[in-house]
Amino acid sequence: MTVLDLKHGRELGTHSPVTYNRLFPTSGSIFSSEGVPIFPVMQGSASSPTEQQQPACGLLRRALKYFVFLLLCFTFLPASLPARAQQQQPQQVITSIRVIGNRRIPKETILARLFSHENDTYDPQTVERDFNSLWNTGYFEDVRIEKEDSPKGVILDIYVREKPTIREINYKGLNSVTQSDVLDRYKKEKVGLSIESQYDPTRIARAVTVLHELLAEHGHQFATIKTDVKTIPPASVQVNFNIKEGPKVKVGNITFTGNRHLSSRVLRESMRNLRPIGIPHSLIFENLFAKTYDASKLEEDAERVRQAYRDKGYFRASTGDPVTRIRNEGGLSFLTFRPRRGKRIDIRIPVEEGERYRLGTITFTGNKAVSNPRALRAQFNMKDGSWFDATAFGKGLQNLQKAYGQLGYINFTPVPEPKVDDVKHTISFVVNVDEGKQFYVSRIEFQGNTVTRDFVIRRELALEEGQVYNSHLWELSIMRLNQLDYFDPLKVDQDSETHQNAENGTVDLLLKVHEKGKNSIGLNGGVSGLSGSFLGLNYQTNNFLGLGETLTLQAQAGDLARNLTFGFTEPYLHNKPLQVGFQVFASKTDYNSSKAYNLTGSSDTNANNATNSLIQNYNQSQTGVNVSASYPIRHSFKRVGVTYSLNRSTVTTFSGASQTLFQTLAFRSGIQGQNALEGIVSSQIGLTYSWNKLNASYQPTSGSEFTSNLQVAGIWGSVRYLQPLVEFKQFHPVRGLHLDNNGRNVIGYRVQAAYIQGFSGDVAPPFQRFYMGGDSDVRGFDIRSVTPYTFVPTRVLFNLSNPDGSCVQRDPTNPQTNQCVQVPLPVFGTVSAGGDTMFNANVEYRIPLIGRTAALELFDDFGLSMSLNHGQLQQSPEGADSLNAPLYGCPNYVNGACVGGQQIKFPTTLSTIPGTNVVPRMSIGPQISVMMPIINAPFRIYYAYNPMRLNHSFLGENLITRSMFPAGGAGDYSYAQAQQLYGSLYVLREPAKTFRLTVSTTF
Repeated sequence: MTVLDLKHGRELGTHSPVTYNRLFPTSGSIFSSEGVPIFPVMQGSASSPTEQQQPACGLLRRALKYFVFLLLCFTFLPASLPARAQQQQPQQVITSIRVIGNRRIPKETILARLFSHENDTYDPQTVERDFNSLWNTGYFEDVRIEKEDSPKGVILDIYVREKPTIREINYKGLNSVTQSDVLDRYKKEKVGLSIESQYDPTRIARAVTVLHELLAEHGHQFATIKTDVKTIPPASVQVNFNIKEGPKVKVGNITFTGNRHLSSRVLRESMRNLRPIGIPHSLIFENLFAKTYDASKLEEDAERVRQAYRDKGYFRASTGDPVTRIRNEGGLSFLTFRPRRGKRIDIRIPVEEGERYRLGTITFTGNKAVSNPRALRAQFNMKDGSWFDATAFGKGLQNLQKAYGQLGYINFTPVPEPKVDDVKHTISFVVNVDEGKQFYVSRIEFQGNTVTRDFVIRRELALEEGQVYNSHLWELSIMRLNQLDYFDPLKVDQDSETHQNAENGTVDLLLKVHEKGKNSIGLNGGVSGLSGSFLGLNYQTNNFLGLGETLTLQAQAGDLARNLTFGFTEPYLHNKPLQVGFQVFASKTDYNSSKAYNLTGSSDTNANNATNSLIQNYNQSQTGVNVSASYPIRHSFKRVGVTYSLNRSTVTTFSGASQTLFQTLAFRSGIQGQNALEGIVSSQIGLTYSWNKLNASYQPTSGSEFTSNLQVAGIWGSVRYLQPLVEFKQFHPVRGLHLDNNGRNVIGYRVQAAYIQGFSGDVAPPFQRFYMGGDSDVRGFDIRSVTPYTFVPTRVLFNLSNPDGSCVQRDPTNPQTNQCVQVPLPVFGTVSAGGDTMFNANVEYRIPLIGRTAALELFDDFGLSMSLNHGQLQQSPEGADSLNAPLYGCPNYVNGACVGGQQIKFPTTLSTIPGTNVVPRMSIGPQISVMMPIINAPFRIYYAYNPMRLNHSFLGENLITRSMFPAGGAGDYSYAQAQQLYGSLYVLREPAKTFRLTVSTTF
């Protein structure tokens, strides 16, 4: 076989077998390293090579040789054709294909890339395609295909040499950024360099460029990067980036030339990327901290300076090329008082202001779908004759595009043409409207919902197939899906695709979702003022069986609180947007407010009895069921609903003050005494109206929510009261501040207010009044500690004691009975009776740390629980008589029994303790929230400082007189002791700071 190189006009000689090689050709190769085709000229059989031909010595000899060859061909060709046809050998068959040299890539993968197969007829053109197919994969450094003849047919040997695998990547000398930042930038720039990827010098060079850009953004403009690739046998490499970051460069002085009407401070304020950090509108602290210099962002800031002029009416203002000058920083640091090191780049931006223009008129041409020009003009929030504002004009164009998008004109394009009047200094615009074609929705499809049914998603959409495409309704649909919390947060521009059919005027919508874990398992615990030490477990599935149903099971056990709840919610009843649900619960709560204040006095028996009798100490057991239904208002986020609740509770008191409060307060329709504490049946109905425009249920970044609720108890049962409540919350992305220029940070606030009042002669039950404090409202205070305190009259049996401290026995002849003479005394207990009016406000500034997983939050909580309607602390006549009827005091005792006494008439209305009623509470501090991936609930750790708190001392009301005790030493001593216990100083002191861990949210 003779091989010719047609590019260079030379013979390469003869060789067998035939070889196909790209980079390392051998004699007889079909392809050279330059990609030049080389064709074999067959002489005889491929298995019997002829003698090697010698090159011609001269041009004449070569020409004569070709002439003789052609003459012989024309002479003998006609006669030899039949003979050659008879002598033509049969077609060869590929009997075997062998792969040699592969290590990591399986043989089957290589064979799958071939067009030639065993038992196929051998075809050189097909083999050429095989070679190109393997080379184009990019997996190999060398590919060679050789043909061998055998008695049975052709054997193809495929020699490959794989590209090495990157086993290790090191960044030596990288300090300004983390490797995680580098990998994120690689992903963003699509570098494709990672461990276990194939080594490619092109990717390495691309990585070096990206590293230079990343370091420049962090102030290292003069960084040098060198690569070192080391071979790791047998087929791997180690890539080392040797980095010298160099000095960190920061922005120095920013000055402007040519600015006469706008101050340099205003222009610097418009430079979001490079402006210094300080107090924005201060004359002293404007340049506290310099930002890192980034040359790629200087041009962007220069354009912002020009935009600042255009917003003030200087339509033709322009900025020249910024001039930079590098210098050593110098001076002393005011933080460390050491010489500053590093580089500074001073920036000078030349400005040409031009004339200032007012807005003339805005007219429209080409508008057919909207013929009313006033409707189009209303999209621009600018008045004719006002100073021109480029930003406001740009927002008007965006509003115009959104308005047409709601009419189905997806490809609407406004083209403004300015007309400048230099005489009147006005600028008018003619907006050429290119409406395009109106589109209708053809199909709406979903991708990624493996559990959630399509109809569950479709029923939340405000846009339906067959309707005119409305971009606003599609955005509202995405918002409603986010509120379900079934999926990761959806964004219109990232998670939805529109495929237009311009010929038919239709559009297909594709929504890509990623389902969240539908099961939420929460484990919480801690210590609080209400629950004590507790441990809770809750399970919730918010997308039961993929149908959107919610199943909830909660259990909590502690030394002060126990709770068990089971609930189920069906969002669509019989495929109608009627949401129904029920909840069955059983709970028991112990409440003891002794930790909220201290009582002065000694530790003897009388002191302990006094302390226990004056504090609020009781528990409440409840069982009940709630049934609810709500219905949305069509094409809106508004919803109306009704809830019916029936529960039965029992109160057990452990102090005289609590017993008096529950037994005498008029909240049970004439039922007083011990019976007032048992079988308290509450039958109430609640009417709700709400709208929810939050873009997410957890950590929303924008939107608002309003809720109003009116509860009325008394349809049936033991209590009668009404309770209105309103709540509003709103969230705003923060843009334009030094802390955040991209709107990632969020500021949110919540305001809620409520009132409760009994009717038909009843007051509201004490356990329904408002107690604040804890994780859900005012974080720095214990649960139910934010409340006004009230004096409660009670009857206390006081031991008559001798001066030596021993009590006077009822039967001195039988001291073993150990029964002391007890003197009934009129005293006032101190209880936290709750308020009838409540106001709460919360503000949070949220800084995302890791996406939506973790965030730093700065909060300010404010709470106020007040007792404004004193009639709601009215005692019933029966309750007042139970206190007024008995005699108080023991002026004489005969045979161990008291004789005589006096009646005391207590006030029928309980009075609040001065200084404890209208007392605002406030907590401020930082908080870190982390969404736990397993329990799917937020874990919070926060520190709260309470600048507004209750720290009040007062004297209790004293009705005790000397005449209530018998004459003699025992009477004198007991009277003095009673005065010390019941007439002494009380202290209400709340904590100044709190550090707490919890699993919950505030709002």
